[in-house]
Amino acid sequence: MSALEVVVVVLAGVAAGTINTVVGSGTLITFPVLLAVGYSPLVANVSNTIGLVPGSVAGAIGYRRELAGQERRIVRLGLAALLGGTTGAVLLLVLPEKAFKAIVPVFIAIALVLILLQPRISARLAARREEPVEHRRVSAVATYLTGIYGGYFGAAQGIMLLAVLGVALPEPLQRVNGLKNVLAGLVNLIAGVVFVFRAPVAWAPALLIAGGSMLGGVLGARYGRRLSPVALRGLIVVVGLVAIAQLLF
Repeated sequence: MSALEVVVVVLAGVAAGTINTVVGSGTLITFPVLLAVGYSPLVANVSNTIGLVPGSVAGAIGYRRELAGQERRIVRLGLAALLGGTTGAVLLLVLPEKAFKAIVPVFIAIALVLILLQPRISARLAARREEPVEHRRVSAVATYLTGIYGGYFGAAQGIMLLAVLGVALPEPLQRVNGLKNVLAGLVNLIAGVVFVFRAPVAWAPALLIAGGSMLGGVLGARYGRRLSPVALRGLIVVVGLVAIAQLLF
């Protein structure tokens, strides 16, 4: 990697760590950057997953006040996230790389749609706060299924978690967001462990993203709520479209 590519990958890691902490979908920043510097889709995905783990940890620590009182829920849903992440990581390694190249553009497109719909989803979730009922089975199953997606690819995993947990849990959105950071981090962690032993990892970009994402996680927890949602979504959509174009053409 050239010096310029190193700087670009680190900055992408910072952006991804910040975005993941605030809402999710940071992979739509780092994944296309790794494609652009010459890594194959599979290697880029594996290395990106490992690199984003420290950012998830930093983001979860930053949201520790919102996590207070959710310890039992974290354990229960954390197990579902670990199982789902393991399943998704194994699927990534078992299915042929051609399948990944065909599936990922669809996943990115779905992620972009979710990003565009996120304001409406948030509004509906806020309205449901008048119904303080916790659907434990729904939240566990949804966390597992989202974990499969996250272990396989992961873009917009955070948005998916916010959507399903916001409906299933009688909590304010900021507390749900704190929980989302923990669960998404667990998915990345277990998938990363699988990849370390069974997948081709490009350690240089993985470590660069790790350092950047850790800084981004801190920034996201501290300043992320001040960012313009419209500008943030616009940036992610542009980068996601570039990623789709790279994969298809």
